[in-house]
Amino acid sequence: MSLSIGIVGLPNVGKSTLFKTLTKKQVLIANYPFATIDPNIGVVLVPDERVDKLAELSHSAKKIYATVDFVDIAGLVKGASTGEGLGNKFLANIREVDAVLYVLRAFKNADIINTQTEINPLKEKEILDVELILKDLETVNKRIDAIQGDVRQNKKESIKENTALQKAKEYLSQEKVLCDMPFSEEEKEILNSFQLLTFKPRLYLLNGVPEEIIDVGRLQNSLVLDIAQEYESAEFTAEERAGLGLPAESGLDILIKKAYELLGLITFLTTGEDETRAWTIKKGDTAPIAGAVIHTDFLNKFVKAEVVFWKDLLEAGSYAKAREQGKLRTEGKEYVVQDGDVIEFKHG
Repeated sequence: MSLSIGIVGLPNVGKSTLFKTLTKKQVLIANYPFATIDPNIGVVLVPDERVDKLAELSHSAKKIYATVDFVDIAGLVKGASTGEGLGNKFLANIREVDAVLYVLRAFKNADIINTQTEINPLKEKEILDVELILKDLETVNKRIDAIQGDVRQNKKESIKENTALQKAKEYLSQEKVLCDMPFSEEEKEILNSFQLLTFKPRLYLLNGVPEEIIDVGRLQNSLVLDIAQEYESAEFTAEERAGLGLPAESGLDILIKKAYELLGLITFLTTGEDETRAWTIKKGDTAPIAGAVIHTDFLNKFVKAEVVFWKDLLEAGSYAKAREQGKLRTEGKEYVVQDGDVIEFKHG
């Protein structure tokens, strides 16, 4: 399952530095607008102590973590929806990602060019929102126009689609971001097919120390992070972090986990001598769907799943002991996989 988070923001807010810190990739970090033109893509490991501990228990030869793709996208400017700056390219790149991370400037470094007249993360968010909203309005209006003939002919599917699009249009016309608005499951399915920019879930990263500038509580799904400090401490071990008085878990680790959760994902695990591995599935997936992530045959040829919660397996010390203690269960096709399940699939 390939998942991607688009890092977006105005020019010079710290996007490329964040990307470099996350992925350890050498990307262009320059103090001028549009230093990034083509999006840089980096695969980032999702930190997971469960993988480490289970690998130790099983004496695994390999450890394989879940991953998220972070995409560093060129800086947006006001007017991007009409092609200003690298507008059209920027918006096309956002269309390809699963979720969006807004990087908002909350630092006062006068040496780094600010394309705005003030330090105001909320205003930056509004600029980004408006450009994405305007592009979505264009997409929605085009589609509404295209299906009007079918709507007049009372075609059932077109009527449903038109209803969902008109609802989206009403919100967008009020400058509302679609991911924050109520839609039925059917409407969500229809709107998802258009890859609307404001329909993607988002996180807000305030780069700097914004307590003096903004009430962070006004932004849901927000995280305060000093990207420059994270960049400097990116290579430190847990012991070095502790010695310097830094938290054991870095801000970037928290960010990666939040991004993972934002997409409604959970992790199940497999462990043995060959490898311990974290597998990514959607919350609510059943055992056969989870098995199909490992091998497509597991979906149709699923027989049963041997399931134990990771902590229970660690405490028992082995599968055999976990079975003796009644912690290892046999589950069927209807079982909904839980985050942290360790599973062995049986198939025909």
